[in-house]
Amino acid sequence: MLKTIADPADCEVSSVIRFLNANNVKQDETHRQLVQIYGENVMTDGMVRKWVRQYNDGRTNVHDEARSGRPSVVNEGLVAKVNEKIRENRRFTIIMLRDEFP
Repeated sequence: MLKTIADPADCEVSSVIRFLNANNVKQDETHRQLVQIYGENVMTDGMVRKWVRQYNDGRTNVHDEARSGRPSVVNEGLVAKVNEKIRENRRFTIIMLRDEFP
């Protein structure tokens, strides 16, 4: 019986895919082996195929690229200011919050 590994890092799974792809293991067999070791929810068959395609196209990095997105405006200072306003006036509403902190 094989030992299963819970909660693997994403780069670990990607590294295994890259290794098996370099050894010419077919995509469906790669997925089967991943599920056998890491469990049913490790990665879909489609995602394995996507990673294999990227490695075949020359990708060498096993880490996901950083995704662009909207930067967070919440920081410790803002949280402290909001908490202070709420302590000053327990009836502080969302509308008042919006007006106070645009």
